[in-house]
Order: sequence, then C-alpha cells, then structure tokens
Amino acid sequence: MFYANNATEKRSMEEVWYLDSGCSNHMTGREDVLIDIDRNVIAKVAMGTGQLVDVIGKGSLMVETKMGRKYIKEMLLVSGLKENLLSVGQMMEHGYFLIFGDNKAEVYDDSSLSNLVARVHMKGNRSFPLKLQTDLHVALTASISQSTLLWHRRMGHLNFQSLKLLQNEIWCLVCQKLKMQMQCVKAVLLENIAGRHFQKKQPAELQLHWNWYTLMCVVQCKLLQKQEIVFKRFSATVELQSGYKVKKLRSDRGGEYTSNEFNKFCDEMGMERHLTVAYSPQQNGVAERKNRTIVEMAKCMMFEKGMPLEFWAETVNTAVYVLNRSPTKALDKKTPFEAYSGRKLGLKYLRVFGSLCYAHVPNPQRQKLNLASKRCVFLGYGSCEKGYRLYNITTEKVIISRDVVFNEEASWDWNAQQECSVSVPLTEIVSEKEEGSNDTVVKQAEHSVENELLLEDNEERSVVDTETFEEAVKDAAWQKAMEAEVEMIEKNETWELIKRPSDKPIVGVKWIFKVKLNLDGSVQKNKARLVAKGYTQKPGTDFNETFAPVARLDTVRTLIALAAQKRWKLFQLDVKSAFLNGVLHDEVYVDQPPGFVVKDKEDRVYRLKKALYDLKQAPRAWYEEINSYFTAVGFQKSPSEATLYVKAAESGILIVSLYVDDIIYTGSSEELVMSFKTEMMKRYEMTDLGLLHHFLGLGVIQAESYIFLHQKKYARTLLDKFGLKDCKAVSTPLAMNEKLSKEDGSE
Repeated sequence: MFYANNATEKRSMEEVWYLDSGCSNHMTGREDVLIDIDRNVIAKVAMGTGQLVDVIGKGSLMVETKMGRKYIKEMLLVSGLKENLLSVGQMMEHGYFLIFGDNKAEVYDDSSLSNLVARVHMKGNRSFPLKLQTDLHVALTASISQSTLLWHRRMGHLNFQSLKLLQNEIWCLVCQKLKMQMQCVKAVLLENIAGRHFQKKQPAELQLHWNWYTLMCVVQCKLLQKQEIVFKRFSATVELQSGYKVKKLRSDRGGEYTSNEFNKFCDEMGMERHLTVAYSPQQNGVAERKNRTIVEMAKCMMFEKGMPLEFWAETVNTAVYVLNRSPTKALDKKTPFEAYSGRKLGLKYLRVFGSLCYAHVPNPQRQKLNLASKRCVFLGYGSCEKGYRLYNITTEKVIISRDVVFNEEASWDWNAQQECSVSVPLTEIVSEKEEGSNDTVVKQAEHSVENELLLEDNEERSVVDTETFEEAVKDAAWQKAMEAEVEMIEKNETWELIKRPSDKPIVGVKWIFKVKLNLDGSVQKNKARLVAKGYTQKPGTDFNETFAPVARLDTVRTLIALAAQKRWKLFQLDVKSAFLNGVLHDEVYVDQPPGFVVKDKEDRVYRLKKALYDLKQAPRAWYEEINSYFTAVGFQKSPSEATLYVKAAESGILIVSLYVDDIIYTGSSEELVMSFKTEMMKRYEMTDLGLLHHFLGLGVIQAESYIFLHQKKYARTLLDKFGLKDCKAVSTPLAMNEKLSKEDGSE
C-alpha cells in the first residue's frame, strides 16, 4: 500500500477520511468507529516508507447517508495508523462507482449514477478528504447521536438496529412550570392483543393497585386478583376483532388453568388443550422466551430510573406496550401491532419510562396564580384513554393526562424525595463479535442512582442459560457456581498474582454460564466456567501447538458393543475443570476475573501455570497431562486411536476411552475397575457418575444381557420442534391401511 499526502492542511483524524487510489484496502487506526470486528485477522500492511505495520482486526464502518444506512465492509484496523483511508479500488469491488474530474470526486452506489452518496472536492495538496460529520452538505456520518440513545431508552432499551436518528428538543424547567398550555387533540390508536401461549407470573412483593399477577399471551394481559383469569374476555375480544377462532391453548398446570370451571369453558368453546409436563417450563418455549424478554426489558427500565419495586406491574405493562410496537424479524420487520391490526402506528409519542414530567392542570382545578402543571413520574400509556399514565408525586395517585411535557434526562429520587438529573453521554461502541450476538454491543450509560433494583425474585425461573455476568451476579445460585469455579482454580494452583508486565500481552477472561440438564430435561446443576478470550492470542507469541485428539464415536460404540458381548459394566468419570490440570509451557498472562478482583491489587494480573478453558493450547495441555499419567501407570495407547488406553494385568483387562474431560472405562476385573476409579479420584478432582447412562447425546441403558442405546431426549426435541409432541406412537412406521403382498408389480 502506497500513500502520500502533503500536510499543508491539518485536520482531526476523527473527522477526515481520505479517498486514496493507491490504497489496497480500507483502513483506519480507530477501533471505536468499527463494528463486527474480526480479531482473527493476522496480516501486515506495507507503508509508503517500506515499514510493515500489524493489522489487528477487520470490521465494518456504519454510515448514514441521505439514502439510508450504508456499510463499508472489510475495513482493516491497523495499529498506529494516523489517517483514515478509503480504498478506491475496494469501493469499486463492492459496487460503488467513482468519477474523478473537475477537481472533485463523486461516489455513487448504482451504475445509473442516480444515487449520489458523496461529493468530495480536491484540496490544494491534491488530496480528497471526506469529513464524516453531521452536516446538511455532507452525506456521510459515522457516529451514534444523542437522539439514538434517547429513542433506545424510550423503546425499553431495544437494540440499535431498529432505531432511527431523531432530533432532540431543548428543555426549560421554568417555562414548563409557568408557560404551559393545553395541546391540541391528536388521534392515538388503541391496543390490540393476540396470542395463545399462556403463562402466569407472580412478583415477590406487593404491587401498586394490587396487580399481583400477569397473564402471558405471548404479549401480556393483567390479572386483577389471584384466582381471576381474564381469558374469557381476551378470547371474546380477539375473536371479534380478528375474525379468527381460538382453537388451541397451551399453558402450564396451574390451578387456574385446570379448574373445572375453566375446563368446562374450553370444552364449550371447542378449544384443544395443551398442558406442559410438571417442572418442564421449556415445553412452553414461546411464552417462556417472551416472558424473559419482557422481564429483561422491565428490569432495564426500572434500573435506569431507580423505580421502586411497587411499580413492577406498571413497568411490565409498559414493556409489553413497547414490545407490541417494536419491529421483529419473525414478522418480516413489522411490529406485532401492525401484523395484528394491519395498521402502521407512529411512535413519536413514546417517552422514557420513569422520567419526570409535568401534567397540565385544567383551569377549573386551579386559581389564576397557581402553577399550571403538577410534577409527576411517567408510568406508561393509557389502555382505554388517549393519554399518559402518570404517578402524581404529591397525591401519590395514578392519573391519566394527555397534556404532558417530559424531562427524559431527569428522574425522581425516591429516598431523598427530590429530583435528580441523570447525565447520559454518547455511548462508546464496543465490538467483540466472539462474545456477544450479531447486534452491536453498547456500554450502559453511567447512572447516579444508587438504588439498584434486584428483580430476580419477580422472575419465574425457566430453564434458560444466563448470558451475562451482570445477570448472574444477582442470582445466588450462579454466584455460588462462580465461587466454586474460582475455588477450584485456586486449589489447583492454576495461576499466581503478579505485577502487570509492560512488554507482554494480557489475555482477557469472561464467564460462561450453562444449565446442565438430566435426560428427562430437569436441571442437574448450574455450571459457571471462567474462560480465556483465546481469540486474542497470537501464534508464536502466546501459543505454539494446539492440536489435541478426542475419541471418535465409532470407537465409543465399539467399546460399548464389546462390553455388551462380554457382559461387562461400563462406568463413567467426569474430570472437574479438566483443562485446569494441563501444565503450560508458554508464558501467558490473564486479567483478574469479573467479580473476583483482589482488593488493593486491581492493577495486577495472573500468570498462568496451568491452562484455562478457551486458551488455544488448553486442550493439548490437558491431553499431554492425562496421556503422561496413563502411560506412567501402565496403560498402553492404541496405535490407531490416541484416546483409547488398555491395561492388562494378571487379574484381567481394563479399557479406558477419553473424550476431553469425560472418561468411560470397563473391564473384565471388578478389582481393576474399582482400583482405577480410586486412583483417578486421588489424582484429579473427579465426579463419579457411576454406571454409564449418558454420553455425547446418547442415552445408555445397561441390562444383564444387553446394552440399549437411545436418543430419547433428542427425539422429544424433534417432536416438539415440528409440533408432534402429542402424536400417537405406532409399532411400525407404515401407513395403517397399507396392504402388502409378495408380488409388488416389479419386473
């Protein structure tokens, strides 16, 4: 890559991008402007001086144009690069058309040259600098504006891909108190609700206005009393408005759904009932997942404004309202409201939940010199009235008002009983593709509210893996699992805390959370595992060899068949944190784990003596450790299967198969088998799983004269996936009325 520029005109690196015909790739030194960064890219770039510079990643630049959002892909992140370069050749490869002439360059995104993306004028130093800023005369911008964050909050912390840039308004407290006028009436569409997956939720504490329960209908309705189900009214409303009949109803086995009265109603209406198996909430997966989405949104809304728990019902109600107006891929980017009603709905009236606001006091209710408004807290939107639901701070009552002015950056301090402002700065984009979803991860704005709300008790536990450390740290079960993992690491002498070296790369760490299930789908245990961000390691610097063999499924089946023929029993051991036993030969340093940073030593790091999960060399280190131990105690490794070991003795034979941290073993001598288990549990931290019953998705049933393999759990998953969970079984997979004969008509 060759690039030259006479620095006769200084510009901020953050503003200027240069169109460069001599540049082989788009490149920048700014990580903060890129999204979806791929850290696995390993390359070097030749500068005009001949110097080779490291490429530390590749991502995309998201820009806004007058024709909508555009993405400049395959942007190289070059360490130390002080200029932002756009490769002319690469833009042409990606379908852009560039015309140079008359001391300017024009960029189009179609061959007809009708859609002008940018016009760049040549400067006196013969360069083409493109300023990326919000300006009416400039087409491109590469920043997330304050209004985007505002709408993100208004929409209950919805992902940024569904939001558009809007203009902020100026706020003046005095004007709103003394100059407030009534607003003209505008039409507001009413709420429509549809769904047929049901789940009831009960919060832990008393709710405002005695709304103790909610009813999940993929979107939610409210239950006013503990035993009162509003399904009859819901069913009648949906059938009347949509013209469709409710034919099937899937719910759990709560008493309100299995009562004689409710069963009678369903029978009279001809509804087909689907009830989940006891302690199997995952069978009603649609409602369970939507339940989680709603609760997570409600938690974000309450936390941001420091709302007390008594507003739980109001928060959930507003979260459902917003979700019904949020686009979803499942509906081809339509909102549930539009998909159900056929009408598009504007969202300009939405506001940030929990914000301070000022409701207009009608003239008949105040004297001439009184304030024209009353201070309230915004709770949501009226269901029957065309107005906002507000909590009057003075009277402690909920009111409905259509004439409201909002200060969305302010909130109410419920402890001090005074107003507090929350400064929400522009967010910093953090792109770590390996850690999260496809959506851009945005750091949460800092809050001055100290009253953090812990809402886990309001959530009915469903079998869903926790995704983030922030969620897990609020759950006692996950906290205990993390403590057990750190205790295991310390006990195993995996690392030592040292001063941070200045000349060595530091590998980050993160928590992975997994709910381990039994064959019947019930919860076995919560597993928290501390893993390294191995994708940041560089070959030759942090690691060398990485390959480690695992048992082939054919080998496992052969071993099971041999045991069945010889009538041997198969046993299973699970090595706790197996990779922590692998001794490292490379010099590797990692950060202190989140939640377990040593007090007064926050600037220190751990030097690894043994491996962590997700290190590139961790599998190989563990295999070398277990292989050397097996060899030392007299096992012979199979020449054709590196994870199969055989030990022959006078009393019989012992066979062991290794699959990472799962060990299957069998043999002709009970003495050899028991001795092997005892020695292994002395050598490593092990879990004795007893007889083999589950391995690599296979269920194993051992009888006296045979061993039966099955995939019952997988079969149930397939039946549930294709809606055949309640189908009837047949002895042979043939049509019932099919008649067979010796002659089938073939020649």
